[in-house]
Amino acid sequence: MFETVVVATDGSESVSRAVECTLDLARRFDATVHALYVVDESHVDPLPEQLRDDVRNALDEQSSEAIDAIVEMNETLENPIELETAVRVGRPAKQIVGYVRDIDADGVAMGTRGRSGEHSFLLGSVAERVVRSCPVPVLTVRQLE
Repeated sequence: MFETVVVATDGSESVSRAVECTLDLARRFDATVHALYVVDESHVDPLPEQLRDDVRNALDEQSSEAIDAIVEMNETLENPIELETAVRVGRPAKQIVGYVRDIDADGVAMGTRGRSGEHSFLLGSVAERVVRSCPVPVLTVRQLE
């Protein structure tokens, strides 16, 4: 049923459980996981020009750390699963759905709350947009308190 699953990460603590669930799902279905980080440059554009390069570099470092954390988590498994990594630039929900379509994924997993804010009773705005627009099943994983 699942051959290719995308796990979207922003590097936040709330995503770690989603990654664990995705790796477990992939192991059970012998699926490939694509770890995707989206650099949201909408935070960069309004900044003064002299700060943009520093902020872009920080975002690039953040993306590397988020992806590396998933790679390391996979490597600690007794039987690591096949893992691809990707970084895209743009609006997160749009890029996640676009990536899912581009690779013809069977599903996508993500945390319910990310870096943009903690909401105790609502899906995060990115997760909500993905759920509403994604053509494949979306697994949203709530971080346990």
